[in-house]
Amino acid sequence: MRLPKAGTIEIAPSILDADFARLADEIAAVELAGVNMVHLDVMDGHFVPNITIGPPVIAKLRKVSRLVFDSHLMISEPARYAEHFVQAGVNHITFHIEAADEPKKLIDKLHKLGVTAGICLNPGTPVEQIQTIAPLCDMVLVMTVQPGFGGQKFMPEAAKKIARIRKIVGPGIRIEVDGGIDSQTAPIVVSYGADTLVVGHAIFSKPDRAAAINTIREAYGQRG
Repeated sequence: MRLPKAGTIEIAPSILDADFARLADEIAAVELAGVNMVHLDVMDGHFVPNITIGPPVIAKLRKVSRLVFDSHLMISEPARYAEHFVQAGVNHITFHIEAADEPKKLIDKLHKLGVTAGICLNPGTPVEQIQTIAPLCDMVLVMTVQPGFGGQKFMPEAAKKIARIRKIVGPGIRIEVDGGIDSQTAPIVVSYGADTLVVGHAIFSKPDRAAAINTIREAYGQRG
């Protein structure tokens, strides 16, 4: 299981808004809707003001799903814990530029561990901070809300960074966007060059997960 090649638009349902008492069922429901990846929000209560899941939970989920596990480490010491997440079964790790002392070294380490690597920048972080690192990654994640909690309002100015990053990385690297993505905002970020849409509340707040996913797909022009 590998991160899909850049170009095709992918929806990555974020389990942050799922029912944590039924995570296996929630992941199965979005898998039936035809998604190829699921977004795992990892928070440590230090880098962001929330605590979610870690390697033990991910290892259990790995046993019940064949989806690509796109893990987003919102933690203070990503290099210290990266190998634990790989051992738990993730396929991709994105870490924050704001939390990494040696981002290139960590990207190299992730590739040697056999997973793809991504860099993330918060809404207030300028694109210049990732300009030299982004081309070394497999995916760049643009936050369009402050990381930590689901259901926040989309930040249009932060989304505009996507177009600048696409010019830096070209067509061969995925650009992911996370925060307030729904049928209204999905077409906006796709028009800027995003091809990986993290969607939480707009999927898991709806009783029919598959219908919610299809509504977003239709909004940016994908049928079926």
